[in-house]
Amino acid sequence: MKKLLAIVLSLCMLLAFAGCSDANTSSGSDADEAKVLSIDEVELTVADKIEAVAKEDLKVGFIFLHDANSTYDKNFIDAANAACEALGIKDDQVIMKTGIPEGEECYTTAKELVNAGCQVIFADSFGHEPYMVKAAKEYPKVQFCHATGVRGKTEGLGNYHTAFAEIYKGRYLAGIAAGMKLNEMIKAGKFTAEEAKIGYVGAFPYAEVISGYTSFYLGVKSVCPTVKMEVQYTQSWFDIEKENTAAKALIANGCKLISQHADSSGAPSACEAAGVPNVAYNVDTSNIGPNTAIISSKISWVPYMTMMIKAMLEGTSIPADYCATLEEGAVQLTALTKNAAPGTQEAIDAAKAKLSDGSLKVFDTKNFTVDGKELTTYLADVVDMGDFVPDTEAVVDGRFIESEKRSAPYFNVIIDGITVPKN
Repeated sequence: MKKLLAIVLSLCMLLAFAGCSDANTSSGSDADEAKVLSIDEVELTVADKIEAVAKEDLKVGFIFLHDANSTYDKNFIDAANAACEALGIKDDQVIMKTGIPEGEECYTTAKELVNAGCQVIFADSFGHEPYMVKAAKEYPKVQFCHATGVRGKTEGLGNYHTAFAEIYKGRYLAGIAAGMKLNEMIKAGKFTAEEAKIGYVGAFPYAEVISGYTSFYLGVKSVCPTVKMEVQYTQSWFDIEKENTAAKALIANGCKLISQHADSSGAPSACEAAGVPNVAYNVDTSNIGPNTAIISSKISWVPYMTMMIKAMLEGTSIPADYCATLEEGAVQLTALTKNAAPGTQEAIDAAKAKLSDGSLKVFDTKNFTVDGKELTTYLADVVDMGDFVPDTEAVVDGRFIESEKRSAPYFNVIIDGITVPKN
């Protein structure tokens, strides 16, 4: 396995020296000069069979990027508490470490949790991955689980696992709520259909964020076809002031509704102050925006954490890479508020049923264009080597197959109708 990965890395380096652009702009031609292995050609990791741990002996460790003041981390903390309580894991068997940066501190914390007796350790942020992998290599008898990671399938470690969920479906459904609100405001004469512009506060220009705001936009567009969207990045996962400022700037630029992929109350607070409708992420923000909050989408990590802990207790295995689904309750929406437009719940329910039976595909290439053309082929960076070299065809049967080759998102196409910062 190590030899295979070394070959892949060498080939990727050759491509880099040949002047290849990164996956943000590639449409498939960059990989022509040398062979790059796709996910279908890579030897995939087989997860360890776990030796069962008696319930009273189990210790579970959690590593969180921030604390409960971050909506992102609070969602994980709440899920961890719920899963442990449901399975009868006592408080003194759970160790939670908060405020752990995406650096060497993560590795140090993982070692501390191992030394404290934890047999399974979970980390919640993308940048934690290299340090979790490092710890997994050093402690092969401990199971390491990582949310949003990209190396679970290909790392070759039976005790390292990654997970995500098909949240793009939740974003799409939340987008329908946003589109219904736009239609209500257009009908009320607050602005014209041509002036239907929305804003999006994103953390970083990563695939996870791009996939999220694109699926949200496509949901809006499915019911309000004239909509356009402007994105601003904060370059931070959690910064109340920057998120607030970005939302204010988008409102000043004519955005009639704001959504976000950032982890604080900054954007919802700006919307409430300006009287602009808001669709949030991870938590119910109706207390922050009683007059403007509509709905939030979120990943529920309870199903995954329950599976992770049960595997330890039952002596089974944790998948090397796992994408949790809408049907199992891992993708959720908060309750609609009084600010939602009439008919919104019915529209969401109808779309959800179609997503579940497969008749609706979020990234159906008939529903968007790139530079005025239908997307017919796209190489995505699925086999992650840290170099952003595209390797795997992601357009299959007229749709972009998001999160099917790997749980973590890899959709990073900027489609028509969405404006992003030039730099």
